Amino acid sequence: MNPPSPPRTQQIPVIVLAGFLGSGKTTLLNHLLRNRAGNRIGVIVNDFGSIEIDAMTVSGQVGSTVSLGNGCLCCAVDASELDSFLETLTRPSARLDVIVIEASGLAEPQELVRMLLASENPRVMYGGLVEVVDAAEFAATRRRHPEIDRHLAVADLVVLNKTDRVGDDELARIREAVATAGTRGTDGSAAGTGGSPGGGAGAVICATYGRVDPELLFDPSLRPDGEEKARQLTFEDLLLAERAEAEADAGHEHHLHAAYESVSFTADVPMNPRRLMDFLDSRPQGLYRIKGLVDFGMGDRANKYVLHAVGRFLRFEPQPWARDEPRLTRLVLIGSGIDAEALHKELTDCRETDTPTRDAPLPGTPDFGTSIPDVPDPGAPGPDTAQDAAHDRSMWGVLRYVRRPDEDGW
Repeated sequence: MNPPSPPRTQQIPVIVLAGFLGSGKTTLLNHLLRNRAGNRIGVIVNDFGSIEIDAMTVSGQVGSTVSLGNGCLCCAVDASELDSFLETLTRPSARLDVIVIEASGLAEPQELVRMLLASENPRVMYGGLVEVVDAAEFAATRRRHPEIDRHLAVADLVVLNKTDRVGDDELARIREAVATAGTRGTDGSAAGTGGSPGGGAGAVICATYGRVDPELLFDPSLRPDGEEKARQLTFEDLLLAERAEAEADAGHEHHLHAAYESVSFTADVPMNPRRLMDFLDSRPQGLYRIKGLVDFGMGDRANKYVLHAVGRFLRFEPQPWARDEPRLTRLVLIGSGIDAEALHKELTDCRETDTPTRDAPLPGTPDFGTSIPDVPDPGAPGPDTAQDAAHDRSMWGVLRYVRRPDEDGW
């Protein structure tokens, strides 16, 4: 028996960007807007003062929406209007690919995460909580704002910014302090509101001037409709070209993507649902995102499963296999300080070691060859029924992370 597939609705990742005054989160936000990897970004802020909007007269009042060019939009809202503006920005007519909420002045980051995870908007997908920390002022910030430890505990990704202002030894001590402060418990964290029950601190990456690779946070936009084929050269194109030249001169260690690692995994053998869930439930520290498609073979012959994991949040979405589509599992894992070889081996061990066909006998069932078996009891379950039931049970762990059409929130 195959589990029902919910109606497909395009979902937009919503990223919460947090950090105390002076950490550099608005610098990071403006960096994303200038280097958006082809995406149309919707930005939600408390006021327009933090966004670089050149050659525009902006009133800055709450409730305004401003075009940032290149298809991007910016909204200035207060907390009570946040949900309604998310509804507006996720409409297909807005044509946005990613939404970033700058948490300052709106609400506690943890409350924003809970709101997103509980959202009944079918077009909203949790994209992670990113906490920006000023490396040079971390100790002072911790004294002034002891609640930073709580923020680090629920963050999916910590961007340790302004690392050019500290020495190597001090930076190592700060990273250790951030990791210790961000050690996760089980009390009211994001893991208890829709994520995987794994533990460990969030991934930590280092940055200067808020420069992080956008592909760490969201995928590059793919637009097959040709709308990007013929267009005028943009300022972003010039910036990207300039950055590419600078990185080529500086060497690989200065590339933005050198701050994190990615692991690609492909399998032409179906994945064992229980083994894969064991892997996902114990994701190692530093693993920030997992994305891709999973083939569970006999667990669900009709559907592939789109996997989306960020921090401890986990979601599967079953989608029908296309008629001639190769039955493969393809995953990409992104993180900082991760052991690529060990992760690849763990995923390899999640493959099915025995993939019986519909015509194969169950283990322990005698092979009668050409002999004629006794007539079975009509009331007893047949091999196919027993095998289907076993495969259904193996999928229970996966189906916990599939959103049902009648399910409220995440």
